[in-house]
Amino acid sequence: MSEADPTEVFFYHLERAPLERVLPQLLEKTLERGWRAVVQASTSERLEALDTLLWTYRDESFLPHGTARDGDAAEQPVFLTTTDDNPNDANIRFLVDGADAGDLEAYGRAIYLFDGRDEEAVQRARTQWAAAKDAGHDVTYWQQSESGAWEKKA
Repeated sequence: MSEADPTEVFFYHLERAPLERVLPQLLEKTLERGWRAVVQASTSERLEALDTLLWTYRDESFLPHGTARDGDAAEQPVFLTTTDDNPNDANIRFLVDGADAGDLEAYGRAIYLFDGRDEEAVQRARTQWAAAKDAGHDVTYWQQSESGAWEKKA
């Protein structure tokens, strides 16, 4: 990333589908683009749940990924963590359950996913939005429509 290219920061307001359905789809698209990803959760319990989810979310497929427990972090196309590290030189960072980002300058894109039915999560996302704007990032807001499609709102 150069200073001329601010990190794109997307906020995904989940209303129709839960994180457990949306995150695997977004990670699949990330890997299809040849990108690497870091997924940052706010708790170790959530990290374990996401680890299991990515192995089992579909009967015919799984998403290759790892955690610090697995070792070889640099080799993982998707790395799950509760910290703001980037051990696999990821292009994109996903932040879930209110996880706070450290410096996003190393990424082409960062995506905050938050539950629109949880008022505390919405308030936290507003605070994170303001911080991303203040940091000079290119910030956009996406919301699920009635059909479940993503619509750019801001």
